[in-house]
Amino acid sequence: MAAQTDTLARIYARSLFELSDEAGGRDKILEVADELTQICELVCGDASLLEYLESPVIDTARRALGLKTIFTNRVTDLVLRFLLVLNANGRISRIETIHAAFDELVLEAWGRIEVNVWTATPLDSAGKDMLSSRLHEILRKEPVLHTWTDPTLIGGIRIRIGDRLIDGSVAARLKQLEKSLRTQGNHKISAGSDKFMNVPNREVHFE
Repeated sequence: MAAQTDTLARIYARSLFELSDEAGGRDKILEVADELTQICELVCGDASLLEYLESPVIDTARRALGLKTIFTNRVTDLVLRFLLVLNANGRISRIETIHAAFDELVLEAWGRIEVNVWTATPLDSAGKDMLSSRLHEILRKEPVLHTWTDPTLIGGIRIRIGDRLIDGSVAARLKQLEKSLRTQGNHKISAGSDKFMNVPNREVHFE
């Protein structure tokens, strides 16, 4: 799920948003937003990379070289320079909150909507595109997908849009089935008990 924003994150996000707008308007802003998403997904999925970004032992110059090695030709020059500025200011570990603040600015500008998606196995690019297209048709807004993997889902998909949770996973269906069976079973037992109790002066025999 997207990180919570704060004043500092919004300041950096606003600067990047304005630079992106100057560099190419809406298309550039959306490109930068997508690259920030990819960076955060990479960081969240790699504990060693997260430790590398947050470690106080690694000096700024050494980390800058590492950032160039990792992200050159993987992100645009604007985003790479932004990462280097964050690193120089000791803020590179704040990339997730800055990303969340940047997304908020994009949402405000063009009515995009953030969607958190969990699947049992990672979605490939084709799956993401298909899901994004379908959500766009339903929501009438451009979805910003944040994808996560949760093997406990067994199969299917779980989607959270704001406070609304849409669970279509196999695990959810199994849980609902178990709940229905338990409810129906209890109802039958209760109904049988009531029927028995309502029979007047009934003689009971135990064998």
